[in-house]
Amino acid sequence: MKSTLAFVIAAAFALTQLSGPAISAERFITVQSTTSTQNSGLYDYLLPIFSSETGIEVRVVAVGTGQAIKNARNCDGDVLLVHAKAAEEEFVASGYGVARADLMYNDFVVVGPVADPAEVTGSDAAVSALKKIAAANAPFASRGDDSGTHKKELALWADTGIDVGAASGSWYRETGSGMGATLNIATGMGAYALTDRASWIAFGNKGDLTIVVEGDPALFNQYGIIAVSHGKCPQVKTDDALAFIDWMTGAEGQKAIAGYKRDGQQLFFPNAKPAGNSG
Repeated sequence: MKSTLAFVIAAAFALTQLSGPAISAERFITVQSTTSTQNSGLYDYLLPIFSSETGIEVRVVAVGTGQAIKNARNCDGDVLLVHAKAAEEEFVASGYGVARADLMYNDFVVVGPVADPAEVTGSDAAVSALKKIAAANAPFASRGDDSGTHKKELALWADTGIDVGAASGSWYRETGSGMGATLNIATGMGAYALTDRASWIAFGNKGDLTIVVEGDPALFNQYGIIAVSHGKCPQVKTDDALAFIDWMTGAEGQKAIAGYKRDGQQLFFPNAKPAGNSG
């Protein structure tokens, strides 16, 4: 009996030794990213192109920007791709990111019910529109999840001078969810919400919601890309991470980003600076 058990253990160990190199040779990177880029379908379009050219698989963890940054700080990724520039710059300044580069942009929009109880339809002034929504006690669905979209929304509310925290649970509803789930809740409630345009275009359950506010420069939505620091996270696959960033910010990646469309509409607009251009 003992000899049989010893044989099983030895066989299992040998199998582990044989399979080890194949597993370790698997070439992939992990990208901590946002739900907006994932839900838009951008990665399903882009990543196969990159992988076919480089042999590097890209595994995306799609969460809110705040959580993505926390995950990267915990060394659970090789690249960070999010949309909250101040938080991205702090991530780099704290030593967790090697460098930050602009990648692409789109914009945020305010959506709301066609009936528009706050009478904001057609406005291009986001802060004024939010003041009207609050004055009307019209329901507003907030992600409430420390995502890039939530950070932008809170910055806009701060500019109104309105304490939405005090209104939490009344007309102001925090979902604690991603963009798709929050839009579903807004649809069910007949509520207003802030969303990035790509998520809105890709969203399939618009119901009675429509874009009511757009075109304000304050709604500009910049995405950045950062390699996680090998100094802070020794297991980071620096070479492959930089290969991905170079491709995304280079001519091929930028062309691919520009070429991605849904329903004939371009979702993201590339704006990476050419290598060596720091201006």
